[in-house]
Formats: sequence, structure tokens, C-alpha cells
Amino acid sequence: MTNRLRALPTVRRSPLPSRALRSPGRRTSLGLALAVTATLATGCGALPGLSSETQGPVTVMTWAPENTKGTNAPGVPAMAKAYARWVNENGGLGGRDLEVITCNEQNDVSGAADCARKAVDAEVVAVVGSYSQYGQSFLSTLEADGIPFIGGFGLTEDEFTSPLSYPVNGGQVALMAGNGEQLAEHCAKVSLVRPDTIAGDDLPELLDFSLKRAGRPKATDIRAGEDANDFTKQAERALAEAGAPATLATTLGVEGAREQARKGCVTAALGDQTTTFFDSLRRVREDFQDVRIGSVLGSLDQTAINRGGGKSGVYEGAYVTGWYPAAGDQRWAPMRKVITEQAFNDNRIDPADASVQNTWIAYTVLKQVVESLGEGAVNADSVTRALNDGIRVKTGGLTPTLSWRFEDTIAVRDYPRMVNAHVWFQQVRSGQLTAVGREPVDMTDTLEQTI
Repeated sequence: MTNRLRALPTVRRSPLPSRALRSPGRRTSLGLALAVTATLATGCGALPGLSSETQGPVTVMTWAPENTKGTNAPGVPAMAKAYARWVNENGGLGGRDLEVITCNEQNDVSGAADCARKAVDAEVVAVVGSYSQYGQSFLSTLEADGIPFIGGFGLTEDEFTSPLSYPVNGGQVALMAGNGEQLAEHCAKVSLVRPDTIAGDDLPELLDFSLKRAGRPKATDIRAGEDANDFTKQAERALAEAGAPATLATTLGVEGAREQARKGCVTAALGDQTTTFFDSLRRVREDFQDVRIGSVLGSLDQTAINRGGGKSGVYEGAYVTGWYPAAGDQRWAPMRKVITEQAFNDNRIDPADASVQNTWIAYTVLKQVVESLGEGAVNADSVTRALNDGIRVKTGGLTPTLSWRFEDTIAVRDYPRMVNAHVWFQQVRSGQLTAVGREPVDMTDTLEQTI
């Protein structure tokens, strides 16, 4: 395939200046380091604390929204803490203890910015596995202090443009493009219910491109309030646009009406509010029993399916697209072992939750990066250099091998930091999310042509 985007001129951002030179508050530290070096050269011995970056703890931060009226991801900081306990009980990161600071970003612009400032104040070596839809409000702060952002949840375009962001998945864009390809196999018409937000505005184009490639019409775009508690109007419209009700039997005949309705699908990507939408849809669906439903992981997971009635609930048969293998896949066994050993009674951590899974992968990256530094200094600069110099991270088959050199990135115009566009198709069968096929689907070609 001709890679049209790679042929375009590339503007490379110059490397960010050293932390010590960037921050006036650290100039004293730089001077002290030079003085210490001179002292050692004259044989006068080392000052106390000199080896803190080579032997001291590795301090990172993880943030996510908790206890808000909108989206919440309490499993993210909980998983980070559990991972740290496990690592420290098993020799640390290359012999160093891992210290995790958590922050509640409150699903709010100012909250996300506050967490970033706290990360700077704590002089963390990285922000790892975090969840926020306000990338613009925190990434500039991290960039100014040279702090890498490893394995964010992929909710915003900013996570795929910042030179200090190291994504581990293809973000919402890969999920929606994948969901379109998955639904195109089963649906003649699709209704998309999505948040009425800036981030939500990108979703219809991605879904539509995949539908168009399969010869399907564009999806009906239905907007919904992010913090709404009832979606009856959206559900009624989604069903009406997706398929004809069985009451049309008088004009089409029973079999004709059923066939027409069977070809319709309703998919929703509303984050935490997705389950609320499908509850509204369940109440008005009586005349549309043959309309199928779909979603993406992060909006719909096994916990929600269980709460929704399992195999007798509204989600039975749903088509779901995710970044990673199904939760029951053996490749998740190491994560499950850590959860069992370190957080068995912590009900915030659901191993089937995509945000928990993403946090596990992000910390897998951190572990391999720090261990690659050997006995050298571990700080934001050295971690960033290791990531930029082409370290290749293995995740046990949960993702392709990850590397963030320029030549490893995917040629997606507005997402230059993307290195993994794989998605996994799943379906709810007998109340369980089950893999469809044994291999992931690579959405690189679709994304390169779409955005």
C-alpha cells in the first residue's frame, strides 16, 4: 500500500531542554551537582544522597477521575498501587522500589491540570497509565518539565500528538473505526449514540469510513449529554433509524418486517453513561427485538453485562470492539495473579475493565524501561531517552511489540504518536464477552486513509 502521509514533509519538534536548565528552581541543584563532581575528582568523597537517582525509589504518578457525577475510573489508581506492592515484594524495578502517587483528576479541566502540577512538584519520573479526557490541560505542564506520559487511556487527540506522550493503544479512533468494520459485517443500517462533546465529534467520521468501505450507508449520528441520566429520546430515535418495528407487519408482512428490523444496529460510546443509555433502550425496545446492539470496551465491559442481566439481558449478542484480548484470555493471567495477591478484596479493580487492563500494560512499559537503565540514573530525562532511543517493549501478546521511534509510528496525520492500531472483535455470548477470532484486527490502513 502506498503510504501517502509519510511522503509529506515532516516537522520534527526539537528536543525539550534538560529539566535542570528548564526549571529555575533546579539551577541550584545543577550547580551543586557540578560542585560534587569537582569534589569527587579531587578525591574528597561523596556527599550524602548523591546516589538517590541510581539507588533511590522510582516515583511516578497515576491519575483518574473518582467519585464524580460523570465518568469514573477508580480501578486505574487502585491497579497502579497494587502493581507497586507486587513489584516491591519481588525485587523492585531493577532493584529500586516503585513509589506510586495517585491523584483524583475529578473529570474536570482544572482537576487534570492540578494533578499535572502535583506531578511536577513531586518530581516524578513519569505519569503512567492515567485516565483523563482533558489532555490539553495537563500535557503542556508535563512537557514544560520534561515528564513523559506513558500509556494514557487514549481518550484525546493530544495524547497522540505530544512529543512526550507514549501511547500503548490506538485510542478512541481505533475503537470506532474497528467497531464500524465489525458492525458492517452484520448490519445494513447503524445508529451511533455518542457524547455531545468535542471528543465525541470525531467518532461518526471514523465509524462511517469503515461502514462505507463495506458498502453500508453512513450511521445516524445521535448526540447525547455526557452527564444525562435518561436517554429515552435518543433510544427511540436510534431504534427508529436503525430498523423498522414489527408493527409494520400490516404493510410488509410479518417476515418482511422482521427481516428489515434484523438488519439494523444501534451502537453507543458514552463512557460510563453507556449502561444508562442501554437501560433506556431496553425499556423502549419491545417493538424492535431484532435490532442488534454494539459498543466499544471502555463504554461496555463484563461488569456492566453482568449487571444488565447476563445472558438474559439487553447485551446478549452485542458486538463489542476492544484494544486488547478478551478478559478471559490466558495472556491476562499475570495481571490476574497480581490482583489476587495484592488487591483481592479491592472491588475497585475489575480485571475485565479496559482502564485497569491499560494501566497494567502501561506499568509493564515502565518496568522494562527502568530495568533497561541498569545502574544508571533514573529520572524523567533518562526514561524519556530510553523511550526515544527505541526500546522495544514486550507485553506478553496483549499488544504488538511497542516502540516509539519515528520509524515505528503509524502514518496517521493527526495522530503522529500512534504505534498500535490493533483492535479485538468480541461478542456477548451466553452473557460473556467472547473473542471473535484468535487474532487482532489491524486498523492501520483504515486510519491512514481516514484521518
